[in-house]
Amino acid sequence: MTKRKIEAHEGSGNVFADLGLKDADGLAVKADILIELRRLIKERGLTQVKAAKIVGVSQPDLSRLLRGGGFGDYSTERLLKMLTAFDRDIEIVVRPHRKAGKRARIRLTVAAA
Repeated sequence: MTKRKIEAHEGSGNVFADLGLKDADGLAVKADILIELRRLIKERGLTQVKAAKIVGVSQPDLSRLLRGGGFGDYSTERLLKMLTAFDRDIEIVVRPHRKAGKRARIRLTVAAA
């Protein structure tokens, strides 16, 4: 059996950027919103039908979103409004980037309850 050397690269922390996708920061924020939405649905023991009614979409659309599809069909604002339907406050903070001259980023941080 021949051993193959596997080449590995350290990721940037944003898989979408590592894949070279356009609007990688925006995609990462949407993914983080959906991760939190999935967590809230599970925490409350809701079916997708009940959760879809809460956030105002059809069950098939919610299912597709939670499986990672349909990012382009929903704005970040609409996804954030889905979190507010689960009694979550959204606070947007703008501050100087900590490393001058480096590219600033957009990210979502979920506060502990």
